[in-house]
Amino acid sequence: MYKIEINSLDKLKALGEYIGKNAKAGQIICLNGNLGAGKTTMTQSIAIGMGIDAYVTSPTFTLVNEYYGERNLFHFDTYRLERVDEFDLLGFDEYLYSDGVCVIEWADRIVDFLPEDYLVIDISVAEDNNSRIL
Repeated sequence: MYKIEINSLDKLKALGEYIGKNAKAGQIICLNGNLGAGKTTMTQSIAIGMGIDAYVTSPTFTLVNEYYGERNLFHFDTYRLERVDEFDLLGFDEYLYSDGVCVIEWADRIVDFLPEDYLVIDISVAEDNNSRIL
């Protein structure tokens, strides 16, 4: 496990873009952290790195947003799931086994439904309230 402190929004975005440029088809990226930690900002930057031009928003109420490009991005937010098994019952597992890149906010809530191979990024706000710790 690595621990990185990022002290600017530009650096957080640059890391997201790097991850997006290097994301492989079928990759699952799990983002965990408190409200306002930067999960959606990270996802927006991953999309930019993947070459996706669409404006990426949090799927808090829709649970999943789909963005299409050379590599498709499926952006999940599991915060509002009432029961964790809803992820499976709603058929979202089909996305996990597709050729798209899945980014899952609040992924710690559905870890039992994830395949064995996935990247986890935990984001927390540092005490200075400006830096992010990954």
